[in-house]
Amino acid sequence: MVLGHSERVLSSMVQTPIILLVEDDPEMLRVLQMSLEQRGVQVHTAMDGVEGLRTFVRVRPDLAVLDVYLPQLDGVTLCRRIRELSDVPILMMSADAIEEEDIVEGLDAGADEYIRKPIGGAEFAARVNALLRRAWLPTRSTPSEAEVVRYDDGYLTVDIQRHRVVVAGQEERLTPTEFKLLVTFIRHPGQVLTFRHLLEQVWGEDYATEHHYPRIYVSHLRRKIEPDSSTPSYIHNEYGVGYRFVGKSSFSR
Repeated sequence: MVLGHSERVLSSMVQTPIILLVEDDPEMLRVLQMSLEQRGVQVHTAMDGVEGLRTFVRVRPDLAVLDVYLPQLDGVTLCRRIRELSDVPILMMSADAIEEEDIVEGLDAGADEYIRKPIGGAEFAARVNALLRRAWLPTRSTPSEAEVVRYDDGYLTVDIQRHRVVVAGQEERLTPTEFKLLVTFIRHPGQVLTFRHLLEQVWGEDYATEHHYPRIYVSHLRRKIEPDSSTPSYIHNEYGVGYRFVGKSSFSR
């Protein structure tokens, strides 16, 4: 059997991914579970938020997929609880039309991504694969860029190897997507990174049409790292083109 793109990547991971899938629709749960298990993924399921939290604590998955509307404990609250325990990637799902404020609410809760149901098994597996790649594989870069392992200007410190970010002396927890976005900026200091470049570098080729992603995620990242997010000093807009990171001190290699 010839493997598709998502199957090839999932099968090439250094270990078998363990995924928690929390969905209260039995048919949707079955379809999504099968789409992952056919690609060699170990899947644990739950049909309500309380069971989902218990299962997360028990199995410690590599990624969690959460429906927004769950019995007993809703998906957004469950996301917050999981984020208190772990930095694993979290994918939120909703059957409603997704507005920008929904994505922002998910990001505020600690989610990495927000998708709309129903979703086909192949597309779902591709989204899961992309999230796993962000968490497991290093940011793509040229050899010279890859040498940058630390940024420190006294206010913002980013230790790329340890996945650690400190802002004004306090450790700031970033989701895998937020961290990869920040690392991409740090490894291209002073360069204008187009929206398309960011989509390809951070999210992957499957996200080429998600033109709103860079704007939403950059806005959220600014709230975490900028002294004043309303007048950003690190991540500058290049209107209609993309963004540029302005480093204020040393890049360690």
